[in-house]
Amino acid sequence: MAKVDSKELHIMLERFFGFKNFKGNQEAVILSLFEGKDLFVIMPTGGGKSLCYQLPALMLEGTAIIISPLIALMKNQVDAIRNYGSDPGIAHVLNSTLSKSEIRQVKQDIIDKKTKMLYVAPETLTKEENVEFFKDIQISFYAIDEAHCISEWGHDFRPEYRRIRPIVENIGQNVPIMALTATATPKVQHDIQKNLGMMEAEVYKSSFNRSNLYYEVRQKPKKKEDLEREIVKFIRNNANKSGIIYCTSRKQVEELSETLQINNIKSLPYHAGLDAATRVRNQDMFLMEEVDVIVATIAFGMGIDKPDVRFVVHYDMPKSLEGYYQETGRSGRDDGEGLCVAFYNYDDIAKLEKFSKNKTVNEQEIAKQLIAETVAYADSLVCRRVLLLHYFGESYSETNCGNCDNCIHPKPKLEGQEYIQMLLELVRDTKQQFKEKHLINILIGKSTPNIKQFKHNDLKFYGEGCEFDEQFWGGAFRQALIEELIVKDIENYGILKLTPKGIKYIDKSYKIMLVKPQQEEEEDDEMIEFSGGHKAGEAVDKTLFSLLKDLRKKISRKENLPPFVIFQDNSLEDMCIQYPTTIEEMNQIVGVGQGKSQKYGQPFVDVIKRHVEENEIERPQDMVVKSVVNKSALKVYIIQSIDRKLALEDIAISKSISSDELIAEIESIVASGTKIDLNYYIEEYMDPYHVEEIYEYFREAETDSIEEALLELGEDEYGEEEIRLVRIKFFSELGN
Repeated sequence: MAKVDSKELHIMLERFFGFKNFKGNQEAVILSLFEGKDLFVIMPTGGGKSLCYQLPALMLEGTAIIISPLIALMKNQVDAIRNYGSDPGIAHVLNSTLSKSEIRQVKQDIIDKKTKMLYVAPETLTKEENVEFFKDIQISFYAIDEAHCISEWGHDFRPEYRRIRPIVENIGQNVPIMALTATATPKVQHDIQKNLGMMEAEVYKSSFNRSNLYYEVRQKPKKKEDLEREIVKFIRNNANKSGIIYCTSRKQVEELSETLQINNIKSLPYHAGLDAATRVRNQDMFLMEEVDVIVATIAFGMGIDKPDVRFVVHYDMPKSLEGYYQETGRSGRDDGEGLCVAFYNYDDIAKLEKFSKNKTVNEQEIAKQLIAETVAYADSLVCRRVLLLHYFGESYSETNCGNCDNCIHPKPKLEGQEYIQMLLELVRDTKQQFKEKHLINILIGKSTPNIKQFKHNDLKFYGEGCEFDEQFWGGAFRQALIEELIVKDIENYGILKLTPKGIKYIDKSYKIMLVKPQQEEEEDDEMIEFSGGHKAGEAVDKTLFSLLKDLRKKISRKENLPPFVIFQDNSLEDMCIQYPTTIEEMNQIVGVGQGKSQKYGQPFVDVIKRHVEENEIERPQDMVVKSVVNKSALKVYIIQSIDRKLALEDIAISKSISSDELIAEIESIVASGTKIDLNYYIEEYMDPYHVEEIYEYFREAETDSIEEALLELGEDEYGEEEIRLVRIKFFSELGN
């Protein structure tokens, strides 16, 4: 290949790209390529890995074949390169989207030596007609972008990527191969090099540390509405900033994007189910800052060159740390602020495992290991940066990064010397043949089929660590990995081996701090617990609650109705958390629909507004949660069926729900202010005397409790269902 020196490279860099200096390893990589060497380049997102093949491709004789997994990514790269040259033929794509005439034009430009870069998908590369064509042209080198797709251990494995080496050999030109990826663990790196037959390649590995990125893992609320509320609040706190929210499914993407739009957040969805034109339009609107937030599946982001993405939110934890790292790496690429917040609930892990249920046993085992690493990261109470960098084979000497949740709010530590020694001895005594989970089960004394099979319940360490839980011991194993006392075997992923340093530690240990297990927090006495429509233990404004109860009593006297007919207690409690100051906001309170808010809402809104202003209360930035379509449809069906005077049993059967579930839905409809006329059903199936007694009971009662009504009226004579039905009649006729 042609020789080039550093000075010439800098001249060409400025001439083609307008940069005066290279970033990181770029110059060293390009110089090695000019020496004809195979290269393996690991350069995190934002490090400029595409320039490593673009600049030499422009300088060398012939055409560089760039293998890339995504059509959208190829198009972006080609458009960018064409901006640097006067001839559009300088760069082309060759893939399934082209017509026959377009393919002929691409091949002619290559034959005419106009084309310096040809972007192809691996599927295109393997077509026989293309292989024959490539044999007859001058190829400068091959660049395999997103090379992690080669490895089964990579986060975006593509089987067709594993066929690249035999195809290159078939084409037969002895030119360098450059494999590039933004993320690769030592295991993935080994797998890529082995598959491409480039074990002797020069490896250039940039630091994975993105010091400007803030990492945080938040406990994911169980209710979808609570999670959406938290996300809306986060975005409002980062108003007018660009951000990406990653969701696992297309349905989540659509629903969350719609919720954000309802809440006046400029947002658009992006997933593979949208047609190509819509995807391109939504992506362009994000790049042009016509929208602030893109809600997307992992289909979005590869090759997106937007330097000022200020936050990346994960609605769910991704299925691998490589995926997580690459997706968070799309924020703060200009070295400015980058907030990376992930929501995590261990129950979601079952969803991730479902994705691999139809795969081979080997693929399922790989998926489990990758998920286990993600869980370990999410559960960990130590520095997130230390864990991420260690995962990619890089050490981090700082004890506190100052830019992750665990460092900013550190957890209490304990002296862990004896526990580290215990687990190292256990690794040794089990012949270094087992994975972390099995070893933890031994320490906590858990009886599993594997433990019985290997008779590990007879070991001296069986149950020795039972004072602590799995999370503590998982943290201890991770700390031992970080301290380089143990390693995970690269060929048998997950099996733990002692290092020479670990063997020495067993005989001569030293102080290592571990995170102290968290104690269950005692409930705050100042928090009132209710059974209403909010989380138990959530603080209710007691002063406002008293004011609203007095107002309710005043209105109930005027209307000659029991107070609970105006608003039930759980509605008042929710008002004391959400502080609605408009009728529109009152509509979102538990048990309050349009009917009730129009009839009774204004005086309550006035009291709340005055209380908020006088006490300078900072209201939660609550949101309008979009109704779930299925539930709305069910309510409409119930109302229409009752209007047609259908028997309740028939309504329940037609929707495959129980009678109890149907009555609960009707109660919810009535509580929100909608009139429901059940007289046709009550008159046909219930004793008129019972109906009158129950109705009069609720006129005089101080509470709408079914249990108290049963006690007062007599459980022997009255049933719970008939009391509930008459209570619905009572609320509908007097309250709505």
